[in-house]
Amino acid sequence: MRKIGLFATGIASLALTACGSSSPSGTGSSSMPGIDMTTPMASPTATAPSASPGAVGASGNPFADPLPGMPEIPANGVYGDSTSLSPAVEGDPAYIYVPDSNESSGGTTTVIDQHTHKIVRVLPSGVLSQHVTPSHDLRHIFVEASVANRLYGIDPATGQAATSYSIERPYNLYFTPDGKFGVEMDEQHQKIQFTDPNTFKVIKTISDPACQGPNHADFSANGRYFIVSCEFSGELLKIDTVTQSVVGHLSLGNGAMPQDVRLAPDGRSFYVAAMMLNKLVQIPWNDFTVAKEYSTMTMPHGIYFSRDQQRAFVTARGAGAVQVFDLAQEKFVATWQTPEHYHLDMGGLSVDGKTLWISARNEGWVLGFDTTTGAVVAKIRVGGMPHGLLVWPQPGRYSIGHTGVTR
Repeated sequence: MRKIGLFATGIASLALTACGSSSPSGTGSSSMPGIDMTTPMASPTATAPSASPGAVGASGNPFADPLPGMPEIPANGVYGDSTSLSPAVEGDPAYIYVPDSNESSGGTTTVIDQHTHKIVRVLPSGVLSQHVTPSHDLRHIFVEASVANRLYGIDPATGQAATSYSIERPYNLYFTPDGKFGVEMDEQHQKIQFTDPNTFKVIKTISDPACQGPNHADFSANGRYFIVSCEFSGELLKIDTVTQSVVGHLSLGNGAMPQDVRLAPDGRSFYVAAMMLNKLVQIPWNDFTVAKEYSTMTMPHGIYFSRDQQRAFVTARGAGAVQVFDLAQEKFVATWQTPEHYHLDMGGLSVDGKTLWISARNEGWVLGFDTTTGAVVAKIRVGGMPHGLLVWPQPGRYSIGHTGVTR
C-alpha cells in the first residue's frame, strides 16, 4: 500500500479508496471496501477569496461576458437541449468505454454495446487507464493512462483504437470552452497543464502548493473560470481561463478529499462531492465560498444531471448506492441501493436519459440503473478495476472533457 505523506496514518489509509489512483508519493493504489468515515473534519474555510472573472455583479447573470470564441450559450441553460445529438456524433455506435485502473493487471479499455449489454472488444489503452474523455469537437476519444504516460486515442465512429499521444502522468482531461486548450490533470506531480488540444504538447503548467492531487474540474457558465478539486489536500482552486492563473482558494479541510465538480444547469452553483466529509457542497458562481452543505451517504463521488435537468444523481461509493438530489427542493429525494453494496464510482447517462451507467470499481462490474425506478436493469462483468467510464454518444455541441461533460 502506497504512502500518502500528507495526512496522519489513519487518513492516509482512507486515501487509498479515493478516485485518484496515484498519490503525491506513490504510483499504485488499493481499495478498502466498506469504509465509513465517522471522524469529524474541519469546517470548510476560504482563503484568498476572489470574485469570479467575468462576473457582472448587478445583473447577477452567470452567462454574461462569455469567454471569447466559445459557442453561443443556449437560452435554456448551461446544457441547452440535453437530448439532441450533434450531427458530428449521430452515426457513432452506442457504446460504453470502460477503462481498467488496476495497475497490476490493467492497461485495457472494454467496449460494451449499450443495447445488447455485450462486450464488443477489449482495447489496449496503457497501464493505469483512468478516465475516457471526448475531445472538444466530439470527434475523438482519449483514455488517460497514467503509468503509460500516454493518451490512447479511440475513434468514436468505429470504437477502434486510434492515434496515441505522449504526455506525463495524465489522470483527467478537460478542454476550455473555446476549444483552444486541453487541460490535463497530472495528479501524481501536482500539476495542471494547459496543452495544445490536438497534439497535447504542454504550453503552460500551474503548480499551486495548496493543491495536492488535482483531479476533477468544471467551468463556469460563461467559461471565464473553472474550479479544480485537489483530492489530497482538501482544497479547491479557482483558475482564470484567460490568464491561466489561480485567482482563488477554498479549503474544505484536510482529509475532505473532494472529488467530482459539476456546474448546475442554471449556471448559478457548483456542486462538489466532498467524499470524506460525506457532504455534497454547494458553491455560488459569484462567491467562492461554501453556501450550503447536504449530508450524503458514505463517500459521495460522482455527480450526474438528469436529462430534464431537474435532478442530480450522486454515487455514494462507501454505501453502494446512488442518491437522487432534487435541485429545486435542494434535498435528496430517493436512494438506489445495490444489494451487493458495490463501490460505485464514475459513469454517465444514455442519450435518452433512461439509464445511468456506473462502474463498480472494486468489484469489476458495470451497472445500469433505470433512472425512473432506480432498479438495476443491467449488470455487465468487465473485471479489473473499472474507473471513469464514458457513455457515448452524448447530447451537446461540444465537450469540456472528463467522462463526457458536454454543453
